[in-house]
Order: sequence, then C-alpha cells, then structure tokens
Amino acid sequence: MATFLKTTDISIDGARTLPGEYYTSPEVYAQEMERIFTQRWLCVGREDRIPSQGDWFAQEIGKESIIVLRDRDDVYRAYYNVCRHRGTRICEEHSGRFAGTIQCPYHAWTYGLDGRLIGAPSTRELEHFDKSDWPLHAVPVATWEGFLFINLADEPEPFDQAWAPLVGRFSRFNLPNLTVVRTIEYDVKSNWKLLFQNYSECYHCGPVHPALARLTPPTSGENDLTEGPFTGGYMVLNRGAESMTLSGQSCGVPVGDLADEDMNRVYYYAVFPNMLLSLHPDYVMFHTLWPQGTDRTLISCSWLFHPATLHDPDFDPDDGVQFWDMTNKQDWHICEQSQLGIASRAYTPGPYSKRESLSAQFDREVLRSLGHRVPK
Repeated sequence: MATFLKTTDISIDGARTLPGEYYTSPEVYAQEMERIFTQRWLCVGREDRIPSQGDWFAQEIGKESIIVLRDRDDVYRAYYNVCRHRGTRICEEHSGRFAGTIQCPYHAWTYGLDGRLIGAPSTRELEHFDKSDWPLHAVPVATWEGFLFINLADEPEPFDQAWAPLVGRFSRFNLPNLTVVRTIEYDVKSNWKLLFQNYSECYHCGPVHPALARLTPPTSGENDLTEGPFTGGYMVLNRGAESMTLSGQSCGVPVGDLADEDMNRVYYYAVFPNMLLSLHPDYVMFHTLWPQGTDRTLISCSWLFHPATLHDPDFDPDDGVQFWDMTNKQDWHICEQSQLGIASRAYTPGPYSKRESLSAQFDREVLRSLGHRVPK
C-alpha cells in the first residue's frame, strides 16, 4: 500500500533552483546526453507503435538514431541505425515495415530482423571474413505496462531492478490494454529540465492554468514517491468534477478496476529522465521528452482510453484531449519564458517553496547523474 505525504511535509532543506549554466551551457548539455540519456532507460512509446511483424520506427536520441522493430517471432529488438560496412545510416524514414530483411542503401549489406549479417556482396574473397562477426549493434529493449524502453549504456542497469519502485504500482489502471486515441507533437523552446520541474509542481497552476485550478485545487493531494528517479502522487478533483476535461465531466469509461478514491483523483508521475505519466479515472496521458539542445525539446504527448470508450457515443475523448492540449501549451509557454529569463545575466538561483519539493528532488537526481555535487 502506497504511503502518501503532503507536499509541504517533504523536506527541501533550503533548496534553490539550479545555476543558469545548467540550462544554457553546451558543455552541461553534452554531459547530460552522455551521462543521462545514454545511460538510463528511455521510454520510446507504446508497444502498439509497431503492432505487426516487421514494423519499425527510428528514434533519435541526441546524435544517435535507433531502429526499434518487431521481429518474426514478435520479439521487440533495437539496433543502432548504422551499417557495419561503412557506417552508413540504414533507415532514412521515421517508420515503416521491413519485408523480412534490413538492407543498407549504400552497398546492399543485408541483415536479418535478428540483426545477423546475412548478405555482404563481394566479400567472399576477403580473407578471414565471417558474416557472423558483423551483426548490427544491438540495443537492449524492455517492456512495462504496454510501454517500450531502450537503453544505450554499454552495461545498462537491469530494467526490473531500475523499475522496481513502479512494478505493479499502476496495475489497476489496466495500462497494457488501453488504446492510443490521439498523439500530438510539440516543439518547445525550453531546456528539458524546466519541463520536468514544471510538471512536478502545481505551485504555478493558479496563475498559469485557471481552467485546471477550477477542476482540482492546486494545493490538494499528496505524494508517495519522493526520492530517486521516480516522483509523484495525486491531486483531488473538486466536488462535481469527474475528470480533467473542458466540460469537467468524464470523457470515457473507467480505464480499469479503480477504487472509489481513484475516481476522485488524478495521479501524476515524473519518470526520469524522459517520461511524464498522468493517470485519470477515464484516460491516461503520457509525454516523452527528447532534448535537442540547451534551449529546445521535442515532446510527444499521447492519450490512452479503454477500448469500450471508442464504441460508446455517450463519450467524447476530445473533451480530455483538448483540455490537456490547451494546458500543455500554457506550460510550454511559461517554460519558454523561464528559459529566456534564466539566460539573462541577472538570473541567480532562487529558493524553492515547499510546494516545489519534487522539483528540488528532480534537480538532485540530475546532479547525482552528472556526478556533480548535490547540495546538502
């Protein structure tokens, strides 16, 4: 049973926001890409993004491109998008379906969906050449609750170990069986950390999100994950509100076998380093964040519903989608304004309020990951 704590009961030990270079320095950004985004498990979307054998998509992570596919045995696999011959990028499109093999467009080196090199023209005369020595460089893949994850580390932490705090925590929300109804892509002129920090607190909700504040009190709720790479908890819906929608009414059937208390709550979890998970009674929303530089982040946001909702004319999923598209854009705008202000020579770290304890914890996780000193 999860133990929840009020936000104001979580110690922040006089924490201040990070120095400006953490949002503007190319050197810090390069460290983040090397020590965080190539070392941690990254969410790359839902399993149904590649529903059939041979389906694939390419995920950009910094300068890397990773091919994620479903093979002939319905096994998920991932490879660097790099031919073993001359290093040519194999796939130029963002997604597609392999007929049964993966072929480099340069010299037609051909690989099986299991990564084995099965064809290499004009190599028979090469002394000691053995195709088995030249498979595609594989990337570990893991699944959790219908989501796909990859890890670029040479020796990644076992997924089950890394994800232990989340295993079974959301089973009542029926996540593996939900259907993606809508996905919206955003290009935000903000550092990725500002977006995580913003998601982790509702101190800003009154002035930035008036429609949200009418549905759920910004000071409501408690947190149950307050340390480490995964943080979050719930907020309480106001009396008369059924969900986070433009109408305030439910826009779908319950996503799972939810307790009465869950029907009056929305759960928000920040999953370090690139996933934001929001669980409503009638739908689930998740974001994936992909840094593009010190001041730019690509964000993919998807909405998941119970399949029964899609066949029930009494419900309108767009009621929830449009609410959060509006709210997302409010968040992105204020984070862009933060990015501009932090770039000023006048910026100095400011004190976090007790309502921003999870944002302060996120900062500590970043610093630990980078090997930088964590303030006591």
